[in-house]
Amino acid sequence: MVPPAALLQIIQKGLQYTEAEISIGDGGSERVVESLSLIDSVMPEVVDMRKKQVAEAERNRRGGGRMKPEAHNGGEDDHSNHHQAVAMDAESSGGGGGGGYFPANRVTVLRGHESEVFICAWNPKTDLLASGSGDSTARIWDATDLASAGEAKKQLVLKHCISKGGLDVPSNKDVTSLDWNCDGNRLATGSYDGFARLWSTDGTLLCTLGQHKGPIFALKWNKAGHLCIERRPPLSGRAISGQAQQQFSFHTAPALDVDWKDNETFASCSTDQSIQVCRLGSDSPIKTFRGHSNEVNAIKWDPRGQLLASCSDDMTLKLWSVDRGSLVHDFKAHQKEIYTIKWSPTGYNTRNPNANLYLASASFDATVRLWDVEAGACAQVFCNHREPVYSVAFSPCGRYLASGSFDKCVHIWSIESGTLVHKYQGTGGIFEVCWNSTGDRVGASAADGTVVILDLRMM
Repeated sequence: MVPPAALLQIIQKGLQYTEAEISIGDGGSERVVESLSLIDSVMPEVVDMRKKQVAEAERNRRGGGRMKPEAHNGGEDDHSNHHQAVAMDAESSGGGGGGGYFPANRVTVLRGHESEVFICAWNPKTDLLASGSGDSTARIWDATDLASAGEAKKQLVLKHCISKGGLDVPSNKDVTSLDWNCDGNRLATGSYDGFARLWSTDGTLLCTLGQHKGPIFALKWNKAGHLCIERRPPLSGRAISGQAQQQFSFHTAPALDVDWKDNETFASCSTDQSIQVCRLGSDSPIKTFRGHSNEVNAIKWDPRGQLLASCSDDMTLKLWSVDRGSLVHDFKAHQKEIYTIKWSPTGYNTRNPNANLYLASASFDATVRLWDVEAGACAQVFCNHREPVYSVAFSPCGRYLASGSFDKCVHIWSIESGTLVHKYQGTGGIFEVCWNSTGDRVGASAADGTVVILDLRMM
């Protein structure tokens, strides 16, 4: 009975109200203040300290002290002043250096979704950006000519419907996952309604995979056109025709992520704290890894398919060897849950064979860590975010890393220097960031229903 995102909206409104209380000075004037985190907003001592800071700034202003940006009633001026204040604060905050904000003519904000956008992914062959939302739709945005149009030429709305009383009606369930196949001519989407769907690039629904009895949390294509679908047990392996090829019932709780090692072997992780390595045609796992003490959120194979990385709510990042059947590294540096991980497209068996191989981890402690796997140590810590980091993505060349956080910011870091080279502040917390195939655009999906494209060409 509770509409999707209703509780989130209430929390956001409460946070905005607390910020409004702080921003009003003794004389009734409004001051630009640094955004509060959710945790800070419910800590009385933090709120009181911020109120005192605002009051002190007001007294300094009246007494001829250093001026700070003031907010005015009106639209664009308010946003501009806030943007400048945040930029100045970020430049002086340290922790990786301060890169410049994306200029307005390099930012395209795509609007159409009516709820938070959880995920986005670029087509591997062309500049089509897919997004999945809590409004029970996915969308395909045509970004092939943004420079001249200033906006996506068109958007295709992929409505996720279910049959009810002989009619197709919206499922009213979140689109939780999506993935393009390697040829870029099929988009698979997974929904909390328990159905996976296959779409063409023109938005045509090709088939609905409906043998699932629980929400779908993840799905992933392999290069041969097999689609692995993660949900509450069992898992399913399906061919491109949509026919179920095999089901796997190895986990005892919901599976959260899946990744293919090759066309026959994949790994899955679950809230049951285990990792299962499975092979098509086999009735039992070829390997089971246990060692995490809490939910395993994400898993990723390295480019060679020899090491499997996993991250967990237990705040650890682990590397497993299937050949050895054992744990290789157990990294313990993050202070809160690790939400996701990504391997760099570098080293052996990649397009960048002469570059070092790295693994990036994103955590709710508001940091991103870069790990040198060969050395078995943390190589960089990126700490300019102020809220949990939900997503990281390497550029195709492996020289840059994009990160997206619930502080509404997308940061782009230099792997070589460890500095922040570009940044963008949006209007909603960032759930996902992704690079296009040519490495000159970054897509981001946000909690306020927007999808953003950042253009790095000629920057």
